[in-house]
Amino acid sequence: MENTFKPSCMICTYGAPVLRKKSMRITAFDAALSELAHSMLERMYGAHGVGLAAPQIGELIQLVVIDLQQAGENELVFQDGRSLPISLVQPLYLVNPSYTPIQDLQVEYEEGCLSLPNVRGKVKRFFEIVCTYQDLEGNAHKLQCKDWLSCCIQHECDHLNGVLFIDHLSKAERNEQRELLKEIQAFGGQFDYATLTETEA
Repeated sequence: MENTFKPSCMICTYGAPVLRKKSMRITAFDAALSELAHSMLERMYGAHGVGLAAPQIGELIQLVVIDLQQAGENELVFQDGRSLPISLVQPLYLVNPSYTPIQDLQVEYEEGCLSLPNVRGKVKRFFEIVCTYQDLEGNAHKLQCKDWLSCCIQHECDHLNGVLFIDHLSKAERNEQRELLKEIQAFGGQFDYATLTETEA
């Protein structure tokens, strides 16, 4: 008999108070932090996402995981002054991240979010940024990146400040999503992506 068990991929959804709070800076770099980060990554993969911030699993700490998987494999980033293929810096574990735009140039992408199932919207973000962060051992790093990775980091850093991507939409665009947002609120503040079938995911 085939084993159909799927581990929980529970994500906090729109309406959960934790998504609107600011996260605390991490000061303890221990086994518990590493375990949480790897658990977040597995939960993100299970939900077919590319980024996840700790508040999305109910933890108000400044921790983000990102893996753009096969996207932009040939793109180069600058990590700690070295030019590297984007594939070599993924998955990314960003502890206490912050970013600074390289220039004022912005790009517009259609974004989604695991905390807002089926909601999409076009958001303008800085094309190129420098992200400073610590790794799971507490070592400081600087990552210069652009395009989709840059936008993804900005999206996840928003989560650490209680901001959702829909906050960047115009009032008219948000009104268009009103009924869908009500449906998401009916989840009661959390949704388990493990309940989806492969076709639904």
